[in-house]
Amino acid sequence: MTSSAALDSLHRISDLIAGSTCCVAFTGAGISTASGIPDFRSAGSGLWAQSDPMEVASLTAFRYHPEKFFNWLRPLAGQIWAAQPNPAHQALARLEQGAHLRAVITQNIDGLHQRSGSTQVIEVHGSVSTLICPHCRSVFPAENYAAPFIADGILPYCGNCQSMLKPNIILFEEMLPIAAWEQAVEYSRQADCFLVVGSSLEVSPANELPRLAYEHGARLIILTRSPTYLDHRADVILRADIVETLPAIVDLVLSKS
Repeated sequence: MTSSAALDSLHRISDLIAGSTCCVAFTGAGISTASGIPDFRSAGSGLWAQSDPMEVASLTAFRYHPEKFFNWLRPLAGQIWAAQPNPAHQALARLEQGAHLRAVITQNIDGLHQRSGSTQVIEVHGSVSTLICPHCRSVFPAENYAAPFIADGILPYCGNCQSMLKPNIILFEEMLPIAAWEQAVEYSRQADCFLVVGSSLEVSPANELPRLAYEHGARLIILTRSPTYLDHRADVILRADIVETLPAIVDLVLSKS
């Protein structure tokens, strides 16, 4: 991050954010890997390199092979519940607190944005923070079930109808939550600066949100190590460690206030 090209990119990005009236961030798994949460798609190390998602993380798997689903989920749940927000999460929270960020749209299910202090977080893939009963639709805080599940594999059941509870995350074969999706679309349309952080933009339909923002006139900034299908549309691309670069960008933005 000491090269003149990198420093130039930092200043260009900070200028775009500082000069915007509606900056929106879009985050993916890459912002949480430094907190100890594995991503899904990295070659060799991603979760889908080790398991077939349709066999372990689909609605069919939950309904018909719940033991396989929960066996897959258990180590991931342990990593998520043990994780702490890292400086990249905290930087976005500071940007919001400084009135330079309108919202965070996230593909992540870990809740680290909220724990870092961000208040306007749209979770388009759901969250592990709650469980839902597929039968009676009751919703329960996951913290009531997390410790016995992670430690001993005790499965969660509904306190009202005794059906097995489902983590309130979006599995393969499920539609995205309508209210969250509509809110994400609206913020993307309103944005005049759209910041992609730690996402390879491979997961549909969430990966269409940056394109929607661009088509409505937003300046597009991409902070991710991997190429994306929108690189040719971006105003600035920075391939660097976002745990280092994002706090530096936010420091520059706030210094201009």
